Amino acid sequence: RRRAMCMTPLDAPPRDMPEKLIREKAPYGSHFAWMSQLKQRYVPESKDARIEILNASFMYDYEYLGNGARLVVTPLTDRIYVTATQALHLCMGCAPAGPAGTGKTESTKDLASALGMCCYVINCSPEHDYESMGNIFKGLAASGSWGCFDEFNRLIPEVLSVCS
Repeated sequence: RRRAMCMTPLDAPPRDMPEKLIREKAPYGSHFAWMSQLKQRYVPESKDARIEILNASFMYDYEYLGNGARLVVTPLTDRIYVTATQALHLCMGCAPAGPAGTGKTESTKDLASALGMCCYVINCSPEHDYESMGNIFKGLAASGSWGCFDEFNRLIPEVLSVCS
């Protein structure tokens, strides 16, 4: 049952995309709706998997995190995927902003899972000091993992200035 629950959200968008492109009479390979989808490709020369979206291409990181539940793909999820991957392609970070409960953390974790990357969620609080944040950043840099800082605005200004 868990396998089916994981595969269903992953299989629906690729199934519906060709129908949407035909309905819009769009050229298949160059239409934005098609290019903005996460696509997995195998590169036989390097025997590696790549994830592509728009002009960004990432090597799959092979971090297996179990057969966990995946997000249902919505227009908002697609938007976060495009924005985050383009920022990463340009060697920048990404800081989704918006009201509580809109799925910013879950979308970040799901994108990391799609790229085969480990993503740690850190719930920030006023008790964090600059040394603990420095240790978190060192660990993330050493492991190559993503960090998702929830409630980042709750950090005190002295710690925020060190983080920036």
